[in-house]
Amino acid sequence: MTKAIFTTKVEPSYDDLPEERYHFPRTYLRQVEASVGDWIVYYEPRRSTLDVGSRGGRQAYFATARVQRIARDPSREDHFYAFVSDYLEFDRAVPFKEGDLYYEKGLQRDDGRTSKGAFGRAVRSLSDREYDLILKAGFVKTLLEANPRGPPEESDRQGFKEEEVEPFERPAVEMVITRPFREAAFATSVKAAYAETCAFTGLRIINGGGRAEVQAAHIRPVAAGGSDSVRNGFALSGTVHWMFDRGLVSVDDDYTILVAPACLPEAITRLFREDRKVAVPRRLEARPHPAYLRFHRESIFKG
Repeated sequence: MTKAIFTTKVEPSYDDLPEERYHFPRTYLRQVEASVGDWIVYYEPRRSTLDVGSRGGRQAYFATARVQRIARDPSREDHFYAFVSDYLEFDRAVPFKEGDLYYEKGLQRDDGRTSKGAFGRAVRSLSDREYDLILKAGFVKTLLEANPRGPPEESDRQGFKEEEVEPFERPAVEMVITRPFREAAFATSVKAAYAETCAFTGLRIINGGGRAEVQAAHIRPVAAGGSDSVRNGFALSGTVHWMFDRGLVSVDDDYTILVAPACLPEAITRLFREDRKVAVPRRLEARPHPAYLRFHRESIFKG
């Protein structure tokens, strides 16, 4: 087994859904096969679409997942799917290069510059050490929440020394599979995507301790096969979170707020934003995925 980088665009030309599957041509079959059972990191390039002139991609690593199996694409010759599990987005998108540090050594030429040829490969092998560094850089906010002794010194910023992340001295991959860590990382990412503001009410309330009174809610529950993707989350106030989890409110594909009339009085709508729509993140890739919204409406909503 070998860890790897999987490259996927904001608007992929392939049938990618990073939370569930990665679509790729036969060119990369051997490398993807080597990653089955191991962990991968998703990378978003500068190009946001197939158009060579497109821009807008973050040029950053943004999530990790574990490859479970490979299946042939029944509708496209010489193409395959890698199905993944345990998808988790970083609480911080990690640039491929920070200062003099290249997280992938293979992207740096002997003269110190970036190798465009290496970047041209959508699937790239990754060492355990490189994977560990990317994870610690990607989850730095969550790690600091777990070990609040202040930010690392500037000299340690790129390496995230072991003593700075005391609760997770073992390899970083071990923390990714624990439910408490995943919940914490999910909450950090969702709250940041929604600017710590309730999507339904538009309120951002800061408590006496300086923290926002907002919670991260899964749209499709984890127990029902939901992922820890930002696209499967809303930032909600405590009361709205309670109503959402119990199916008293839901959201349509156009982000209109739906209320179960037999369960809640019409007056409850006074709590919500004037346009009766949820506020969503500016970044397209962070907005609720229609599949998760549909599951909530069809399986949880009581309207």
